[in-house]
Amino acid sequence: MTASCKQQALDYHAKPKPGKIATAITKAFTSQNDLSLAYTPGVAEPCRAIARDPQTAYDYTAKSNLVAVISDGTAVLGLGNIGPLASKPVMEGKAVLFKAFADIDVFDIEVDAESPQVFIDTVRRIAPTFGAINLEDIAAPACFEIERALIEQLDIPVMHDDQHGTAIIIAAALLNALELQHKNLATTKVVCLGAGAAGIAAMRLLKALGASADNLCMVDRSGVIHSGREGLNEYKQEFAIDSDHRTLADAMQGADVFIGVSGPDVLSQDMLASMATRPVVFALSNPDPEILPELAHLTRDDLIMGTGRSDYPNQVNNVLGFPFIFRGALDVNASCINQAMQIAAVHALAQLAREPVPKAVLTAYGLDTMSFGKDYIIPKPLDPRLIGTVPAAVAKAAIATGVARRFPHTASSGKNVA
Repeated sequence: MTASCKQQALDYHAKPKPGKIATAITKAFTSQNDLSLAYTPGVAEPCRAIARDPQTAYDYTAKSNLVAVISDGTAVLGLGNIGPLASKPVMEGKAVLFKAFADIDVFDIEVDAESPQVFIDTVRRIAPTFGAINLEDIAAPACFEIERALIEQLDIPVMHDDQHGTAIIIAAALLNALELQHKNLATTKVVCLGAGAAGIAAMRLLKALGASADNLCMVDRSGVIHSGREGLNEYKQEFAIDSDHRTLADAMQGADVFIGVSGPDVLSQDMLASMATRPVVFALSNPDPEILPELAHLTRDDLIMGTGRSDYPNQVNNVLGFPFIFRGALDVNASCINQAMQIAAVHALAQLAREPVPKAVLTAYGLDTMSFGKDYIIPKPLDPRLIGTVPAAVAKAAIATGVARRFPHTASSGKNVA
């Protein structure tokens, strides 16, 4: 980023007043009567109702549309372990996306926690405030322990977006790419470079969608995760395979799919050239991918390429998922975001990319045409159809799996979810 761009970013966050979010009053407050209803004595009535039946908090407070975006700042996008306070601009940014794309209110909360257990205890104690918890930018493997504990202890949706949000968008894009490449997920050989939160969650979701565990090869800084390696944590051990491959170059030979959630410039042209015919390459390290698209297309003319960047086709970006997944969960007061809800989001996103693209999307991106194909395998973030499609699919899955506690005839998007 140039010096002028850096200054522009600082000015954006500082002026006309610091930060990107604020609170707003949602009820009339212009008279003495309004004051008596908003606070004492009128406020006693919803308090009594909630004391009698805690579920009425969803009727009388902002809980029903309020998500906590919570981080300890240990794995902030592209910046690493910068600590909770330095992570606050990112968490505020996440709040902006929730509001802009799905009209969900957010409090961002940055926790200075010296251990996963302290973080868990902190979130558990403040959870009554919220309708759902979005965990963000927490380093692996602590993020797995934290999410698992909070899901078990809380009766509201908890999702670590760096795990499941990323996995959902990867899976939706991959299903479409494989169809275009005339391949089947069940027989596809996948190499995933990066065994952190995103990589492990993506491989788990691909297994749930029908991929064979024997065809999933995970690679970390030490090489292929194989059954003969010692010192693997329980999450990596889940993906240890019987293989003679030891390096990324070994694993890439004959692979159908490469998923990179690691770092820049680690996939060489030789490795790409060694892949099977009609490969799929998702180089998702951001801002610098594992291999630049220009270099990849120069090496192979039969591949489908995706990155995490908006300036290339096929942006695999979490903003396609989390606002709409939480919207669907909140609309039916779900107690969790389960795998069925995640899979519903995958299929809704994949299907949307196959439908005719409306004029509004073309205008937003300055394009004359866009249709399902190698350069359009996943919807664009500014597609207005997302809010009418993904939340409804997620809500239906919540109802079907018995985790919904409210059954509206219509979701906030106007789609029937019953």
